[in-house]
Amino acid sequence: MTPLGPFDFQLVLLRRMADFQPGLVEDALRELGVGRDRMREANRRWQAMARSPRRGGGALGRYRAVLGPPEETASRRVGDLDCHVHRWPVPLWPDLRFEALAVPGGEVWHETLARAPGAPGPALRTVEDLTPWSCTLDEAARAYAPARPLEGSAPTRWCLAFTAREASGGERPVVAEFSWGLLQRLLP
Repeated sequence: MTPLGPFDFQLVLLRRMADFQPGLVEDALRELGVGRDRMREANRRWQAMARSPRRGGGALGRYRAVLGPPEETASRRVGDLDCHVHRWPVPLWPDLRFEALAVPGGEVWHETLARAPGAPGPALRTVEDLTPWSCTLDEAARAYAPARPLEGSAPTRWCLAFTAREASGGERPVVAEFSWGLLQRLLP
C-alpha cells in the first residue's frame, strides 16, 4: 500500500465536507479523477494514522509525513501565545493553504484552511455573498465583525454567529458553519 500523500489529504478534507455539500464534493472528486470509494479509503487510512499509538511526532509530524515539508513557516502571536504557522498548498483550492498552528515544541492546537498570503479574498458584503466554499472562517469573522465563535459538531467543524446585511437592505442574524475552516452552509 502506498503511503498517504498530498493528493490523499485533499480527499480527507473532502470527506468531512461531503456531510454538508455532497454536490460540490462530487464535482471535486470528478475534477480529481477519483470516486467516493477512494475518498473513504483515504479518510480511513488518515484516521488510522491519527489514532496509531506507534506514530511519533504528533499532528505536526503526521502533516509533514503526508504533506511533505511546509511551503512556508512563520511566527505568529495569538493573544499572549507565540506559535509557529506551517502552511501547505492544497491544489484543489489554489488560493488556499492548509495551516497548522503549533506551539513551541510542536504541539498543534489549530488546523484550518486559510487564504494564501497575497491571494485576493472574496468580497463579503451581504448574507447573499456567503455561498458554500466562498470564504474562510477568518475572512467571515473579519467581514461581519463582531462575530462570535461557536462550538462545532466535530473537531474539524466550527460555527460563527454574526449579523449580516441582506441585499434588500435589512439585517439578520446568521450562524455560518465551517469544515476545516471553509464555509459550508448557513444554519436556519
